[in-house]
Amino acid sequence: MERAGTVLAERIAERRAGVGDPRAMVGEMRRAVLLVPIDGGGLWSAHSGGVRWICAFTDETALARFALRQGSGDRPMDYAALLGARLVDEVVPSLGEPAGVAVDIASEDGSMFFPPVAGIVPDAAAVGAREGSRV
Repeated sequence: MERAGTVLAERIAERRAGVGDPRAMVGEMRRAVLLVPIDGGGLWSAHSGGVRWICAFTDETALARFALRQGSGDRPMDYAALLGARLVDEVVPSLGEPAGVAVDIASEDGSMFFPPVAGIVPDAAAVGAREGSRV
């Protein structure tokens, strides 16, 4: 689990530096096991810009950084370990609204947003998808 998150964090760093292949980064996100905090029985998410963002983290250190910023202090934060592909292929479409995945949002230089666009989420869940375009 740790290794996949590390590779994703490396791909994110490359893209933030203006290098690397964005398709490789999306591929790593899909292969990575991401840690998603549980909030009130559901996955932790936030709304911004008309999009529901599922908050996910590449490792426990990034999750702990988020917990500290949320005021959880040293109390444990429950989380689910989910494959990135499951988040974008199953969870996002089930939400019934534009949704994407925000990775490592408490890491100023390491965060990345995977928006609800074709190539990241299923076409039918992508922003601008036509009604009935599900394959």
